[in-house]
Amino acid sequence: MMQIPTNSLAVQLDIPAYTFGIAILMLVMIFHGICLLQTAKRYEVKAYLYLAEKRYAEVTKVFYQAILLLLITHLFEILIWGLFIYSFGLITHWSQSVLFSGSAYTAIGFMDDTLPEGWRMLAVIIAFSGLFSFAWTASVMISMTRSFRKAYTRMHMHKLNLSQEIIDRFE
Repeated sequence: MMQIPTNSLAVQLDIPAYTFGIAILMLVMIFHGICLLQTAKRYEVKAYLYLAEKRYAEVTKVFYQAILLLLITHLFEILIWGLFIYSFGLITHWSQSVLFSGSAYTAIGFMDDTLPEGWRMLAVIIAFSGLFSFAWTASVMISMTRSFRKAYTRMHMHKLNLSQEIIDRFE
């Protein structure tokens, strides 16, 4: 664990938490952005091609695959925070550090704040990273649902035996 005298001003102001927490937050957000944009790009291209080929069920498959990748991205971000907390010796058990990270990241707060003095603000910084990441993910998912909804509606128009001309006019 990083040893800082407990009576120092740095500890009282949680300077270690701010310093290292903001650095890891930036790392997590860069990781999130890369994963999110790659997932969204691949989804949009595949969805566009499948819609053009009238392979509507395939759009649904790639939509749910993208959702799974977004979930995995969030889980990795919790692991990044857990690794940071564990490697700095802030929580001595790996599983507890990951659980604490997940509790803070999701802002659920089901675990007690067991961080040492000078590091308490880290839970808030982890929560901010989760809030930022979830908001960003939600905005991308909203744009992804446009092509998903289009494919879903067209697939059901086929089931209703509507003419291809009517289906093709549907936007």
